[in-house]
Amino acid sequence: MSTQLQTKSLSASTITSSAASALIDAVLAAAAETGFDVAVAVTDAGGHLKAFQRTDDTPFLAAEVAVDKAWTAVSYRVATHVWNSYVANPSVAPLAHHPRLMAVGGGFPITDNGTVIGGLGISGGTYEQDQQAAEAALGALGFDIPA
Repeated sequence: MSTQLQTKSLSASTITSSAASALIDAVLAAAAETGFDVAVAVTDAGGHLKAFQRTDDTPFLAAEVAVDKAWTAVSYRVATHVWNSYVANPSVAPLAHHPRLMAVGGGFPITDNGTVIGGLGISGGTYEQDQQAAEAALGALGFDIPA
C-alpha cells in the first residue's frame, strides 16, 4: 500500500451568476432579432439551474425543454444537436428514453478556457433558431462554440 497522500477532492469551476444573466440577455436579444419567443436556461457545471427566463408568449412546455437541453449539454459536455446521431446507434439508443435527455438543437455546454462551466438551453423557436441563438449568445460573450 502506498503511503503517498492521494488527492481527495477536485476544484470545480462553474459559471457565475453575472455570466449566466449576461448569456440570458444575449439569447433574448438574438431571439428578438430573429423574431421568436424563447425560454432560456443556464445550469452550473453540475447541471443545476443557475438562471432562467421565458418571454411572455413562449409556450410553457418550452421552459422545461430549455432546462433539459442545458442539463443534457452539460452532462456529457456535448451540444444537444449531435445527440440525434448518437441515439440512432443501437448501443446508445436506450439513452433516448431518459426523461431529461433532449436530442434537439439549442443546448450547448458553456466552456471557458477549455473547462465546461455550465450548460445553455434554448427552446421556443425551430431547432435551427434555438441553435443559432445559442451560438450567437455564446460568441458574443467570448465562450467557445462547440461543433
